[in-house]
Amino acid sequence: MDSTGIVIGFWVLSGVTVASALLVLLARNLLHSLVFLVITFLGMAGLFITLSADFIAVAQILIYAGSISVLMVFAVMLTPLASRDNGNSIYLLPGLLGGLGIAALVGFVAVDTEWAERTGDALAATDYATTVNAIGDLLLGRYVLAFEIASVLLLFALLGAILLVQDRRSTARGQGGEG
Repeated sequence: MDSTGIVIGFWVLSGVTVASALLVLLARNLLHSLVFLVITFLGMAGLFITLSADFIAVAQILIYAGSISVLMVFAVMLTPLASRDNGNSIYLLPGLLGGLGIAALVGFVAVDTEWAERTGDALAATDYATTVNAIGDLLLGRYVLAFEIASVLLLFALLGAILLVQDRRSTARGQGGEG
């Protein structure tokens, strides 16, 4: 794809993502807000694709648009009165002011930063390795110790969660059987 198509795709996806993010805030029904949130996640994945970050885009789709959204649907469905009309909130004005403040800060930093740009022959001469290969080489090469420590930490967290649930279930069964 030529650079004009990428730029047009970037701006279209940016518009869709920002519009759906605003609709997350403005939707009065929580389920509608959740649908707009999924569209926001997918738009972000599309933006990552236009920036040649294919691994992050796939992770965005799998983790956020997939898993987190399903988790939120279950939370909404299992929470009493979650699908009711939310109406106006006392937190709307502070939330909008905080969001505008953060947006202004990000905008200031983006404008004030000198971004490195490659155009013409320098861009054509650049050899872009795929992000999956680069991440794999770094995780299993330079950062293998940190990767292994993180995996062992996640394993212990999983085992701890299983032991906590197992202990509560056996305690509840023991109390129920004695009465």
